[in-house]
Amino acid sequence: MKLLVTGGAGYIGSTITRQLLDSGHTVTVFDSLENGHKEAVDSRAEFVQGNMGEAEKLRSLFNSHQFEGVFHFAGVISMAESMRDPGKYFRINTHYTLELLEAMRQKETKYIIFSSTAGVYGNPTVVPIPEDHPKNPTNPYGESKLMVEKILSWYSKIYGVKSIALRYFNAAGASLDGKLGEMHKDESHIIPLAIHALKSGQPFTIYGADYDTSDGTCVRDYVHIEDLGSAHIKALESLVKGNESTIYNVGTAKGYSNREVVNKIQEISGQKIQLTEGPRRSGDADTLVADSSRIQKELGWVPQYSDLTTIVKTAWEFHKNH
Repeated sequence: MKLLVTGGAGYIGSTITRQLLDSGHTVTVFDSLENGHKEAVDSRAEFVQGNMGEAEKLRSLFNSHQFEGVFHFAGVISMAESMRDPGKYFRINTHYTLELLEAMRQKETKYIIFSSTAGVYGNPTVVPIPEDHPKNPTNPYGESKLMVEKILSWYSKIYGVKSIALRYFNAAGASLDGKLGEMHKDESHIIPLAIHALKSGQPFTIYGADYDTSDGTCVRDYVHIEDLGSAHIKALESLVKGNESTIYNVGTAKGYSNREVVNKIQEISGQKIQLTEGPRRSGDADTLVADSSRIQKELGWVPQYSDLTTIVKTAWEFHKNH
């Protein structure tokens, strides 16, 4: 298939671009490079530099290509930043996605796989969290993604633009060959931050030690980037087979606390991290762990690399050299 990958120079987008190419698809990557990296884009893909806010450039891209499907990763992802600058998140994550859907509708592009988040749930009342759990985002980041999920539902009903939104539970790790990993310019994720602190000899701060968890630190469900990629490909295959638009959690149903993650990094690296404790980050939930039984049952998706040891080991190997 001829596919567009927005944000394809980023952490998740670059990995999935490579998996799509390996599966025989033709891929065009559209990325502003504000947060992505040109060197992360597979040489087999066509690369077009542009911002999702450039509506004319986006429409021109659709006019010059007959895309059959879109993987939409372009967006902003920091929960903490969204509490400081909510307008940025509603503009980039919500409004720009609407512009993308309009371009798709006009050119009759049939399928979109959307990068959503477990942040749509807020603080859960049931753990593991099922897809039909109440949606109560605790920050504008989660709200901006939830808005898109609702828009996707209406575009499916009214225009026949079929979609699957995948609610991520903390993408983590690096590609198995060590070539692709997290290189966010403003990093907010615990594993790369802790590894960078270890490499530089600087202290690493755990934000919040008074959460309602076993050791007082946040608990999260980590999904290896390679497993996340296979979930996206299975989602596209499902739509092509004629299945209806839907939403799936992508997680493992097992959570690890921030302190457990730090301990694993120390174990894998054989080095000691200088730990300090700081205040909670605004908008952070106590525990986010997925019930991913639906995607496993309906799409046959089974995570293969999402144990904490493999996640940290691949991340450590990548960051040692970057």
